[in-house]
Amino acid sequence: MSGELTRHVPGGALDAYDPTEGLKAITVAEAAEKYFARAKDATGLREAIEAKLGEQRRFVLWWDGQEKAAGARGKAGPGRGNKTASQGSNAVLTIADLGLDRDTVSRWRKRLKDPHKFDAALEAATERCRKVCEAEAGAGNTIATKWTGDTESYTPAEYIEAARVVLGAIDLDPASSAVAQETVQAAKWYGPDEDGLEQPWLGRVWLNPPYAYPTVAEFIARLLQAHGVGEVPAAILLTNNNTDTRWWHGAADRAAAICLTLGRINFYKATGEITQPTNGQSFFYFGEDPESFAKIFRKFGLIVAAVRG
Repeated sequence: MSGELTRHVPGGALDAYDPTEGLKAITVAEAAEKYFARAKDATGLREAIEAKLGEQRRFVLWWDGQEKAAGARGKAGPGRGNKTASQGSNAVLTIADLGLDRDTVSRWRKRLKDPHKFDAALEAATERCRKVCEAEAGAGNTIATKWTGDTESYTPAEYIEAARVVLGAIDLDPASSAVAQETVQAAKWYGPDEDGLEQPWLGRVWLNPPYAYPTVAEFIARLLQAHGVGEVPAAILLTNNNTDTRWWHGAADRAAAICLTLGRINFYKATGEITQPTNGQSFFYFGEDPESFAKIFRKFGLIVAAVRG
């Protein structure tokens, strides 16, 4: 599928890419997406969405490659709305010539160019298709299919303190609020009025991401990216046990150890109300000391160590 073909394409220009044909493919995929959504055909919908996202990513990689090539030739770069040489010809094209605008290309770039963010977007598409299946079966949007709690639910202190012991300190909580910080007490945190996905991530991180799609996958992708380049040397991530999802497997593949909780965490709200979750949770540890994580977190559940093949 288009998504599989474009997940790990290098950041330069694509060989023999035809932007006009690519944009036509996006239009066809968007039409197919609407058709399959109305027909409640989950398989067709998933394939249409993946094709659309894949083509959008291919376009961004090509467009940015033109800008890089123009700079290498010593010419003025096209920026986001200036002219660029079309692949394989002497003609010049602008974003407007292609029927797009700068905001659209910028939005595609922000969501899809980075491979981790592209995976998160595909995960969100998978979740949407799952909901189509539920609607077709008459299941509706039941509690069992949702994340435990909501975006205003908070982690009990015993788990925060365990994370603090393992990490040594919590330098950053990138998905937080003033109420949560009464317990987390991170050196730095980003609240609902800030876009934590776009802020710097540095130091030891505690992350309990928002319980909403596609945001949960996007926050996990951001954590994996920051940890991968060394900006976040150690982190503990708390999620639900959604072991059938791409984002869960992505986190598990990169974690040094995982704690699968025995029982369910009863999160709390600002009012003091205690939530009643429908499934257990996972703590993912990223860092160089999985032994300490296992020692501290084994009281909460089963510890699974990473196996690197």
